[in-house]
Amino acid sequence: MNNKPSIAIDLGGTKIKTGLVQNGEVLSSFSIDSNNEKGLRAKLPELEEGIKKLLQQHGLTTADVAGLGMATPGVVDCVEKRILSIDKKFGDAPGIDLVSWCNDALHLKLTLENDARSALVGEWQFGAAKGYDNVVLMTLGTGVGSSAVMEGKLLRGKHFLGGILGGHTVINYKGSLCNCGNIGCVETEASTWCIEKKVRAHADFAKSSLSKEAVIDYATIFRCATEADALALEMRNDSMDVWSAAAINLIHAYDPEILVLSGGIMASGGQIIPHLQNKINKHAWTPWGKVKIEAAAFINSAALLGVAHLVSNE
Repeated sequence: MNNKPSIAIDLGGTKIKTGLVQNGEVLSSFSIDSNNEKGLRAKLPELEEGIKKLLQQHGLTTADVAGLGMATPGVVDCVEKRILSIDKKFGDAPGIDLVSWCNDALHLKLTLENDARSALVGEWQFGAAKGYDNVVLMTLGTGVGSSAVMEGKLLRGKHFLGGILGGHTVINYKGSLCNCGNIGCVETEASTWCIEKKVRAHADFAKSSLSKEAVIDYATIFRCATEADALALEMRNDSMDVWSAAAINLIHAYDPEILVLSGGIMASGGQIIPHLQNKINKHAWTPWGKVKIEAAAFINSAALLGVAHLVSNE
């Protein structure tokens, strides 16, 4: 294990977070707007400049750093260090030679991993799943992500798809078309990118307090549900049932001891976790006992911690 600090980047849909990380702690960080519709290549000079400033602030040079880790959405070849496929976020990323950029711009070696796997490593090594050898992470955010550790090993698979497609398991084969091209995925039933359209299309929308809201997202829905708005209650409960079904599918697939829930929607975790725990206790086929559900310890920084850990242990 390399105990030098690492540079870690988390390519989020709204913000790109970059941190200086050492021994499971983010020492310092900065964020820039993603503007992911403009592509990743356009953001690289800004990232380069920010990283150099970050190192200068700490009196470090690249020789003092173990490497750079990048946590990215999509399917990632962590061996050849290439982004193979990415769903409408940073659409130019598969065509970028990130190894060369990292070496030429910063003189650092690159570690590349899927963002949900990176977040899982962060929680597994330092957070809610520390001490467990069999873990599933489910992220509830713009989409629905997942990743798994089985018998102490991070699951990647032959084609790097292992564990990460929990949001694209089919739970309604008569459902809507998903961004991935499939029908009735978890994400099409309950995720931030689809929920506003579902709310506005509902027959009772005009009668609901949601019709008066400037922004319709899960924060709004959970708030209006606590105020007993009928449509908000329906959307909240339907969504939690979708996430429960997704969680049960992940439990049946990967046999974890613990399920960690992360992502921006977990700001409402006080309502989500009891609902999911109840459904899982009733419906998951786990004769050995009950899968423990925990909120992530590092919702905002787990991917940075995780990908930095991979840098130090590569």
